[in-house]
Amino acid sequence: MKDLDLKEAVQVLRATPGTLAVLLDGAPESWLSENEGGDSWSSFDIVGHLVHGEKTDWITRARTILEHGESRTFEPFDRFAQFRDSAGRNVDDLLDEFGKLRAENVAELEAWSLTEADLDRTGTHPALGTVTLRQLIATWVVHDLGHIRQIARVLAKQYAGEVGPWEQYLRVVSE
Repeated sequence: MKDLDLKEAVQVLRATPGTLAVLLDGAPESWLSENEGGDSWSSFDIVGHLVHGEKTDWITRARTILEHGESRTFEPFDRFAQFRDSAGRNVDDLLDEFGKLRAENVAELEAWSLTEADLDRTGTHPALGTVTLRQLIATWVVHDLGHIRQIARVLAKQYAGEVGPWEQYLRVVSE
């Protein structure tokens, strides 16, 4: 494990939209709408979730920490808003919106020229209590990587029944 390096974090945050575009742009609808069963999310749902987060979560909460500290609790995040907000849209539109929003948010983050002291500033999460800006930014990065992994897993499972005996070597289809 390592300490947060803001330049490295920004590099991951900046790369996520392109990574998703390479995986999903122009993909057949059948690949985009499949999930892992039950209440799990499809790739389309995940991209919608990421769009919603760019609008209402990460940079909004960072601003709250910088402007209000712990005196203002973060607005609760609706983890399921994508089902409402993405209705009637296609993944290419969502990917475009995600890319634009992420570029704006990363530019704002960089424009703040955050210091180590800034990263240690605190805010109040409605469920978790006191959190630091450093933790928020690290969580943003890990959240991206988790959803990239989730999308890769959902896509890989499309051919889980076709890999035959290689399944034993392909943990991604059995996770």
